[in-house]
Amino acid sequence: MNLKIYITLFLLVIFTACAKSENPPAETDSVETTFANPVWDGADPWMVKQGDDYIYCFSINNGIAVSSSKFMTKRNKAEYIWKAPASGWNSNCVWAPEIHFIDGHWYVYYAAGVSGPPFIHQRTGVLRSVNDNVYSEYEDMGMLNTGDDPDDISKNIWAIDMTVLEHKGKLYAIWSGWLEQMETDATSQHLYIQEMENPYTLKGKRVLLSSPQETWETGGPLDLNEGPQVLKHDEKVFIVYSCRESWLKEYRQGMLQLINPDADPLDPESWIKTGPVFEGNNSVYGVGHVSFVKSPDETEDWIIYHSKKTTEPGWDRDVRMQPFNWNADGTPDFGEVVRAGEAIQRPSGEVEIEQNQINE
Repeated sequence: MNLKIYITLFLLVIFTACAKSENPPAETDSVETTFANPVWDGADPWMVKQGDDYIYCFSINNGIAVSSSKFMTKRNKAEYIWKAPASGWNSNCVWAPEIHFIDGHWYVYYAAGVSGPPFIHQRTGVLRSVNDNVYSEYEDMGMLNTGDDPDDISKNIWAIDMTVLEHKGKLYAIWSGWLEQMETDATSQHLYIQEMENPYTLKGKRVLLSSPQETWETGGPLDLNEGPQVLKHDEKVFIVYSCRESWLKEYRQGMLQLINPDADPLDPESWIKTGPVFEGNNSVYGVGHVSFVKSPDETEDWIIYHSKKTTEPGWDRDVRMQPFNWNADGTPDFGEVVRAGEAIQRPSGEVEIEQNQINE
C-alpha cells in the first residue's frame, strides 16, 4: 500500500475512534431511575401534557408563568406569560392559574381581585395565546360572569379555581364559588358548572353542582369545595376536588362521577359523590389541588398535588407527584400518599428520553 494512503487511512481510523469516544453510550447507572417527593416548592400545581411536552403553569409575583419540559419530574426555566395590571379588577391576588389547549390556542383561567385581604373580590379571568406557542403573547379576554344574572356582570359573584370539561362536543366551565356575594372571606365555597359558548364566554346560567355536606368534607372552621379537576378514563368522567380547609392538615380530595356518558353534566342528579379519595397521613399533610397527566410513553397515570410543609395552619406548601391505578369498576385508585424521601420509579419512558438526550 502506498505509504501516503496508509497514513491517511490510519489517521482516519484514529479520528473516528476519538470522535466516538467523545460521546460514549449512556449507561443506565448514569441516569437516575428514581426520584423522591417533594419535587419542588409551590402550590396549586397545574401540569398538562401537550404532545411530548409537559407544560407547568403557576402564579408568581402577581403574574403567571409557564415552563415546558420533556420530563414530568424536572422543570425547565419558567417564563412569564402575563403580569397583573397596575390597576383594575385583576390587579392583585393572582391565584391558581390553569392552562388548556383548545382549538389551536392556549387559554389560561385564573383568579384575581382588586385587593386583598380580605379576599372578597376574587373573580375569574381568561387569557388567550395569539398562536399555538405556549410562550407566545397573550390577549386578556376579560372577566367571566360567574354570577346569577348573565346580562349584568356588575352582579358578578366570587369565583376561583376554574377548569374546563370537554364532553360530547360541548365545553363546560367548573369552578369554586359563593352562593352570593359576601363581605367576608370566611364564606363557604361550592362547586358550580356552566356551559360555555366558547372558551372565554359562559352560556346560560350557573348550576350548583356540589356543596360541602358530607362528614368527610365538613367539621372544621370553614367548609369548602374547591380546586375541581377533570379526570377521564375510557368513557367515564370524574371531577376530583379539594375539600375542608386549604390551610389545615385535613385538606383532602373528594370526587364526583358522571353516572353515565350520556348523562347531562348540567344536572346535579347526574353526579355521584364519594370520598375522601385521596388524603394525607401522619407525615404528609393537607393534600390538595391536584392535576393529572400521562407518563411520557402514555402507559401510566399520575396525580400531581401539593401538601403542607408542617402541621401548623398556613399556606407554606410544596409539590409532589405519584402514579395511580384503576379499580375494576373503572374508578381511580389513588392509593396512599407517598412519604417524603421515599424512592419512586420515574414516570415510564422518562429515563429513556434522558438517555437519548445524553447520547445525542
